[in-house]
Amino acid sequence: MRRQFLNHLDSPASQLRSKTSSNVQTGLDALATNLRAACMYWVAPEMAALAMSAGAQLAAARWATADRPSPCGLIWWADGIGNLDTDGVQIPVEGIVWGPHEGELMVWLLMSRSRLASEMQTRNGLSLVSDRMPPMIPICGETLPVTAEPVSLAALDQLPAPIVAALAASWLLMQQPALVERATERPPAAEARSSARAGLVDPAVTVTTLRRQYLPGQQDIDEGHDVAGRRYRHRWVVSGHWRDQPHGPERTLRRKTWIPAYVKGPDGAPLLSTERVNVWRR
Repeated sequence: MRRQFLNHLDSPASQLRSKTSSNVQTGLDALATNLRAACMYWVAPEMAALAMSAGAQLAAARWATADRPSPCGLIWWADGIGNLDTDGVQIPVEGIVWGPHEGELMVWLLMSRSRLASEMQTRNGLSLVSDRMPPMIPICGETLPVTAEPVSLAALDQLPAPIVAALAASWLLMQQPALVERATERPPAAEARSSARAGLVDPAVTVTTLRRQYLPGQQDIDEGHDVAGRRYRHRWVVSGHWRDQPHGPERTLRRKTWIPAYVKGPDGAPLLSTERVNVWRR
């Protein structure tokens, strides 16, 4: 899909290039450059749901090279990662390409050709001429500032904050081996040779999934009392949340670490229930 996408980006006669305004061409050039060098990631549905949930709790994020799993990347979330609202029309977002551009981070939101065809058929009863469109459709491109300090997600202009937050959360979650499993899927030999002839980086895809079981670390397990010595008589559910985990020289640095929901309190104690209902929508 990446190689076919690049064929459309590299051809001046393609629908993607010939039907796009001149002020977008520079962004498409950057997209092609970053896509050519991108490491590729595929995110399983459970992991995509966690990225959306965890991202909703991020107020700010950093976009420096050190914060990314790779300098350039193409990430694809199974079942999508939300919608871009354009003049009241909800456009589904399934993937993102990122990479450097003029000292900042260029981010392009993508949807699949198959999803576009399905949406057109469902909404308008129209059929898409598939051979004229790339397998991935660029929806919106924007740059994010690369700074030493986190940038507020509320300050985003063109890009939808929940989707950008999910991207930042995905990067952070990928760095937690206790929570996430990463496996490498390699293409057939013929595809690998085609990618090499096209000058592309390794066409292997990193598959990111949630582990079947996650046991919180010792610091997350309550022994029935707190640091002040008070004993608890009930158990309760602690919602998933981010923690600034110390790391680095003398543990002076901080890294965002996701702590999944878990039950806190002494074994055998009654579990407190509440009247609150949480609604989880796509």
